[in-house]
Amino acid sequence: MSTQTVTIDRLGALGHGIAHTSEGPVYVPHALPGETVAIARHGSQGTVISTAKTSTDRVAPTCRHYDPDRDACGGCSLQHLAELPYRDFKRELVVAALAAKGLTPEVGPLVACGPGQRRRTVFSVRRTEKELLLGFNRAETNHIVSIEDCPVASPGIMDRLEQIRRVAAALASAAGAFRLAVLETLTGLDLAADGLKPLGDKQRRGVVEAVLALRGIARVSANGEILVEPQKPVVDFGGVLVSPPPGAFMQATKEAEDAMAALVLAHTGKAKRVLDLFAGSGTFALRLARTARVHAVEGEEKSLKALDQAARNTQGLKPVSVEKRDLFRRPLTAQELKAFDAVVFDPPRAGAEAQVRELARSGVKKVVAVSCNPLTLARDLRLLADGGYGIRTVVPVDQFLWSPHVEAVALLER
Repeated sequence: MSTQTVTIDRLGALGHGIAHTSEGPVYVPHALPGETVAIARHGSQGTVISTAKTSTDRVAPTCRHYDPDRDACGGCSLQHLAELPYRDFKRELVVAALAAKGLTPEVGPLVACGPGQRRRTVFSVRRTEKELLLGFNRAETNHIVSIEDCPVASPGIMDRLEQIRRVAAALASAAGAFRLAVLETLTGLDLAADGLKPLGDKQRRGVVEAVLALRGIARVSANGEILVEPQKPVVDFGGVLVSPPPGAFMQATKEAEDAMAALVLAHTGKAKRVLDLFAGSGTFALRLARTARVHAVEGEEKSLKALDQAARNTQGLKPVSVEKRDLFRRPLTAQELKAFDAVVFDPPRAGAEAQVRELARSGVKKVVAVSCNPLTLARDLRLLADGGYGIRTVVPVDQFLWSPHVEAVALLER
């Protein structure tokens, strides 16, 4: 370890300040461009000891758990950056990723996300000899910082934090940490624990007793198994009610989901036959079915069943067909794609390279690419552009407030 004074040149992709030195770049969390800081340096990593010059873009963090001088929560990394430069940083993540692949399409303004909008959050939980820890890991560690509030999470989650703790306590044993995903639904909170060792009868009874004594908990599951379900959790996809399976993928905020869905619907327009790939529980498919016949393809069977059931139980939709298929190993071929006027795809962070290669060979007129990873989105868009698609626009969406993660929606057509 060495101590040195550096000037921060820019922000890196993770939101860390980057200083260029004779020994190479050093990455300094919580430092901003233009700041001069004394750091304790460990290789390419630096920790701020003191600040000689402060950026005018620095603001006071919103959350008491954010203070890097104390036991700081690692859930956020950019609360100290003022709103306008923060938005520029998020948008630039998308611009830079596209430029690295030789793409310079129009990139729209960032669709902003406000505090208190996160309807889904994942807590880390561990029981110690003294207490139950429920919160978020300190940055780049397994150390759990127990929280009392979170300005990112929705009031519907934060107002029931003590209830969540009681359920977590019933699930927890002395054997290690686990994750507890909490989703706010129309009928109550859906709690899905993952990474637990098999539960004993005592734990199971404890969970059931805890939930039945509480209000506002719709379901609790562990490792995909439903332990207790006073009410089926229900979410609203554009007026279509869906009961997703335990731990199912869900857009982090309802506001971001609605904004992305509006872009999808506007671009597909009057398409009569639409293909929704990586369809999940129907985020886009069920909205699209208001005006088009939809074929929804998803690799996770339980999510697909939830989508199918919702479509069957909702009046006023066009026909919705479903198909369970691993799109990484068996993408729809260019020949199969000929049946569709428009294609929407929203893959995991790894992107959809195999499927995009087939899509690039197809004659589909309109394509919407939704992604939570600008790097794999840029790779996939490069393939589509090389296949003859024009990129009309790319819209960055900030549903992961104060983090270095950004969603994006790309609209393409032949």
